[in-house]
Formats: sequence, C-alpha cells, structure tokens
Amino acid sequence: MVTVSPQKSDASPSWAYALQLPHDPLAPRVARVTLKAVLGGHGMASVADAAELLASELVTNAYRHSGGPSTLRLRALGRGRLRISVQDGDPRIPPPFDRRYGVLGPVPAEVDGGRGLFLVCHYADAWGGHPLGDELFGRSGKVLWCEVGPPWGAAPERVSG
Repeated sequence: MVTVSPQKSDASPSWAYALQLPHDPLAPRVARVTLKAVLGGHGMASVADAAELLASELVTNAYRHSGGPSTLRLRALGRGRLRISVQDGDPRIPPPFDRRYGVLGPVPAEVDGGRGLFLVCHYADAWGGHPLGDELFGRSGKVLWCEVGPPWGAAPERVSG
C-alpha cells in the first residue's frame, strides 16, 4: 500500500512528506506523480522538473538494487530549496555516493548501470549518502539524498490562497 503523510513541525515553517513505496516497477512513476503534486501544492514548480528527475533516479536505484520497499522523503529547506532522500534496505552506498563530494568521471561505456546516479550528482546542488545500521535492532539500509533549488537569482515562488 502506498501512503503519503505530511509531517509538520511547529518549530519550523517548512514541510516534509514521506512516501512508502513497495518493491514495484511502478514505484518511480508513483514517486514522480506524487512529487509533482506536492511541489505544485507548495508553489515550488520552478524546481519540479529537476526534482522529478532526481527522485526518479533515486527511487529506481532503490528498486533495482535493494529488493525490498523504499521510502521517499521530501523536505522543504526554505528559500525554494528541496531535499529529496530515498531510504532502502541495502546498506551498500553506491559510487559516487560513497564519497560525500568528489570529482565525477564519465561512466565507462561497457558498464550496464551507474548513469542514473551520475545524473543525480550532475543536476543536484548537493548530494550524499549514509548507511543506516543498527545491529542491535536488526535494521540496516542506507539513505541517498540530494538537494535542488531555484536557479541562482530567482525569487522563490509564493503560494496563493
């Protein structure tokens, strides 16, 4: 079952959503449609195209490599910026996310994968990943995240009414 839950905090005027995605080939499409609705509702259409690409690639990576469900999280950071993160059950951090920031080289032509995360690193303003491991409670996995914002010099959009 796919669910969307808004998470608001009184301490911050920002917003956050979490979308639970089953291990399903339709998960990237569901993530894109949901993200587009959320960003449209919050007046962040200026980052929608880039955010859809980034979220789709992160969710696709989780689907292809984790073998289980994933969670897409969207969080407004203020000034029209958005953080997109995807959590899944595979603890391995894929390149180039295994280094927080680094020089990205071309993906070799003979390699079957890796281009999606290369696109994320190219189009995102910031990106990273970290393992989620708690041996005591039997949980493991990872979070890959990226941030995107309006073009430099563009004013954040306002939501009317």
